[in-house]
Amino acid sequence: MRILITNDDGVHGPGLEVLEKIAAQLSDDVFTVAPETDQSGVAHSMSLSDPLRLRQISERRFAVRGTPTDCVIMGVRNILKDKKPDLVLSGVNRGANVAEDVTYSGTVAGAIEGTILGIPSIALSQAYGPVSGRFSPHWATAETHAPALLRRLIAEGTPPGVLLNLNFPDCPPDQVAGVAVTAQGVRSAELLDIDARMDGRGIPYYWIAFQRGPYTPGVGTDLEALAAKKISVTPLRLDMTDEPTMTKLAEVLG
Repeated sequence: MRILITNDDGVHGPGLEVLEKIAAQLSDDVFTVAPETDQSGVAHSMSLSDPLRLRQISERRFAVRGTPTDCVIMGVRNILKDKKPDLVLSGVNRGANVAEDVTYSGTVAGAIEGTILGIPSIALSQAYGPVSGRFSPHWATAETHAPALLRRLIAEGTPPGVLLNLNFPDCPPDQVAGVAVTAQGVRSAELLDIDARMDGRGIPYYWIAFQRGPYTPGVGTDLEALAAKKISVTPLRLDMTDEPTMTKLAEVLG
């Protein structure tokens, strides 16, 4: 089985090395094609106005000056064009990709692009919180639990146009309470904010900020699973058509 790995934290992201260790337990035919720099939050963007620069780091490791989407295309259509991968793994992201995160996430986008290219694809993310902190997630949790879970998911397979979004809870490996198949959750939009600041010359600048606040995770969602220290497995569809609304509009517009 040939595996293509990418991420959005960049080729130097600590989670990429974790995913390479995970993939090595599944296959000895693994290639990594990751962004040269951090591409968090770029979603499913593609570089159309700039050329892609490819840097070979080692025999099976490459860096692309572009987005995760660019990396998957480069891997499938160029580096591995003679024998395309059987599986695309994207991650392991530093931080959960749940709820509305999936629309912003470059990690999920890597799996989206693999799915578009007709390759089974899975995104993996490691949650962190106030205790573990941004710079010390429980990487061992993903590394410990992912191989066996991935084997089961690969054996089961996914329908065309469907990708899997895996999120590992913010706890040590021995505290994981199981696996939950989940729906995409919803957070409060009030948690998104703008942080206005002034530079040294008195000129304003702004950061998009995420506030912490109380919210109740929906039943059966990825948010609820992580709160219960469970691994969340969420199937996502490329087809975003809302069929009930389509039917209603067809009746209205006749």
